[in-house]
Amino acid sequence: MKSKKGLYILLGILALIVIFMFNRMTSKEVSAETQWADVESAYQRRADLIPNLVATVKGYAAHEKETLEGVIKARSEATKTSINASDLTPESIAKFQEAQQGLSGALSKLLLTVERYPDLKANRNFLELQSQLEGTENRINVERNRFNDLTREYNIYIRKFPMNLFAGIFGFDEMATFKANPGSEKAPKVEF
Repeated sequence: MKSKKGLYILLGILALIVIFMFNRMTSKEVSAETQWADVESAYQRRADLIPNLVATVKGYAAHEKETLEGVIKARSEATKTSINASDLTPESIAKFQEAQQGLSGALSKLLLTVERYPDLKANRNFLELQSQLEGTENRINVERNRFNDLTREYNIYIRKFPMNLFAGIFGFDEMATFKANPGSEKAPKVEF
């Protein structure tokens, strides 16, 4: 009788440990997925600012049609690409990042074009939009770094013993992180 009671107590303790580990893995996974939503939100803020920036530049640089159309097209492509938080694979993040990189390149070209228009550079609306865009780029970087931190924490947690045994059983897979674009370690060449 005593051995059965001891076995039940042991099984109960083991069940509590498994429940605790499952809840902890779930919590870390949800934190990383929520942070992904913050990354997407920062990118959306950038996409929302672009029409205003383009409209402001359009008034000053009407003959820069090709550059403006490039920004509009890149914005459209970037906003089409989204990822479900439960499907954060290296491939899906790379595709998302590629679309965002196209928009970053188009914006860089637009801002270089602006250098030719001193009146535009002094325009209060343009300066405010440019400042907001710069702030948004910083937010994007902060949110991506937070996402990578939470994802790293989650990945370490599910790979450690004994979590790795239960992670596989319960379907917790590693999440991908943001990686720098190839060539981004080199400083860009600026020519005037």
